[in-house]
Amino acid sequence: MNLETYYEYCLSKKGVTEHFPFDENTLVFKVGEKMFALSSLKQWEEGNPSVNLKCNPERALELRAEFGAVQPGYHMSKVHWNTISFNEDVSDEMMKELIDHSYDLVFKSLTKKKQKDIGQ
Repeated sequence: MNLETYYEYCLSKKGVTEHFPFDENTLVFKVGEKMFALSSLKQWEEGNPSVNLKCNPERALELRAEFGAVQPGYHMSKVHWNTISFNEDVSDEMMKELIDHSYDLVFKSLTKKKQKDIGQ
């Protein structure tokens, strides 16, 4: 998956906004003001892209056991976040599924009012 595909896929989800809350390098996608995906633009430029995605704790452990590209979340809660390297042993389709999973977890944690406002 390339940066453009990743970027467009994340932005295609309902209510998603992009931010740079930490620095000019870390692209963050949010739904309802909560993060669901973070990625370093510098790592993309250097050819070593990865993304931090929220994950159900049990599934996170299963994914880490199954895929070498899935590691505990870098600079995040190791229980609820994974860092996944692009273009390794996780297919683009699986990456989209993991982005969807992260988005869904965050969306479901929003208040009912925020969920309704987003319109999903």
